Amino acid sequence: MAQTRWNPFREMEEILDRYTRAMGGHSQLPATSGDREALSRPDWMPAVDILERKDRYVLKVELPEVKKEDVKVAVDNGVLTISGERHMEVDDEDQGSQHRRVERLYGSFSRSFTLPEEADENGIDASYKDGMLTLSIPKIAKPEPRAIEVKVH
Repeated sequence: MAQTRWNPFREMEEILDRYTRAMGGHSQLPATSGDREALSRPDWMPAVDILERKDRYVLKVELPEVKKEDVKVAVDNGVLTISGERHMEVDDEDQGSQHRRVERLYGSFSRSFTLPEEADENGIDASYKDGMLTLSIPKIAKPEPRAIEVKVH
């Protein structure tokens, strides 16, 4: 029988992870196989910065090691959704190697944002460079409220 080293903190991490998933969050721990960590994690969420300018909104989405063709941007009924997948790359040099720790998250992701009324869904421009997706969403001028005089007879 092989001896394994007991990690008292691992049990606490698993309890906290189960609680987080039960509350609707995403797992922060990799799936386990006995006492060894698996090589990938099922879900992750990229970080997003949202900037409002006079004439547009700008979203910057961090997507390190995600290929442009693995990213999808869609708008449906005023909801902008960014989705895709990050794959764990294994090259020939890694064959036969054993990962001792995997902390980066892999797998599919999806982020959705409700667009403000003044956002122009049809004018969205997207660019992707160095693992950063930048979305520019122009604003439509809101009609100014005006007073209407009603004549009473």
